Amino acid sequence: MPGGAVPHGTGDVSRVEAPVTMKAYMMCAFAAFGGIFFGYDSGYISGVNGMAYFIKVIEGPDATVMSPTNKSLITSILSAGTFFGALMAGDFADWIGRRLTIIIGCAVFLVGVALQTASQGLALIVVGRLIAGFGVGFVSAILILYMSEVAPRKVRGPIVSGYQFCVTIGLFLASAIDYGTENRDDSGSYRIPIGLQMLWAIILAVGLFLLPESPRYFVRKGKLDSAASVLARLRGHGTDSDFIQDELAEIIANHEYEISVIPQGGYFDSWFNCFRGSLFKTSSNLRRTILGTSLQMMQQWTGVNFVFYFGTTFFKQLGTIGDPFLISLCHYPGQRLLHSPLLLDH
Repeated sequence: MPGGAVPHGTGDVSRVEAPVTMKAYMMCAFAAFGGIFFGYDSGYISGVNGMAYFIKVIEGPDATVMSPTNKSLITSILSAGTFFGALMAGDFADWIGRRLTIIIGCAVFLVGVALQTASQGLALIVVGRLIAGFGVGFVSAILILYMSEVAPRKVRGPIVSGYQFCVTIGLFLASAIDYGTENRDDSGSYRIPIGLQMLWAIILAVGLFLLPESPRYFVRKGKLDSAASVLARLRGHGTDSDFIQDELAEIIANHEYEISVIPQGGYFDSWFNCFRGSLFKTSSNLRRTILGTSLQMMQQWTGVNFVFYFGTTFFKQLGTIGDPFLISLCHYPGQRLLHSPLLLDH
């Protein structure tokens, strides 16, 4: 496409798509690996908060139970960082690209994990989790976007299910590592589960250096030649192939439609657009926003996050139902693993 000319083709949904190659599968499967990053980070803190050595580090040498205030602070401060990180991530992804945003998120996360691993008291563990939360927000907000933009349309559903499956694997691994180190009478009891998070972030960041940028990002920037080259790499066809030309034309058409319906008055207009419309119209942005946030809120009320973050300490305080670390390992992560979307689909 010399000169960045608009390619031929249409966005016809009945068109024949390029065959999905093994290379495309492997690229998308690796991106789904980021789910382990997110799942492990969500799952390890419950066991660490219940470890006898860690409790003494935070509360003092004679303590046997973590105070509710410190436990809540250590647990919830990550979500505070995640909230602001996710809010910022979209602008970064549109500015510097999806791939680089995720890599930056991994780097920020590594700094936070390093601080947590080095901690010998409450202050550094809290600061480390806050910084790590920013990184988690960047990665979790943009990774799914990246996957959906590089995956062939016919396999987007399984790829997203694969991400959720990896989240479950991460939860399971976190519980298993906590169970394996909780009896250590040294700082390794909590530093091993915390420090192991670095491995997932490094693998994800290094791998993304080798993966291509999203073609939709290049279309957004007006770099149609780059978008065509990326699509050719992802689909295993030449840039002049009808498969590539038609898919690129569809991406351009979708982008132009999005531009036409988004207010162009200023930066904050795009945010306010999320809350425009009537609550009683099914197509209004306000209704869609409330529906999405309400579903997420109801999910938390079901106790999902309670088990993630407080299950081990809760079972430990009950004191009547066996080893709380083993229960946490076998019950919820195992249940999630057996009922993950990827397994249910097959």
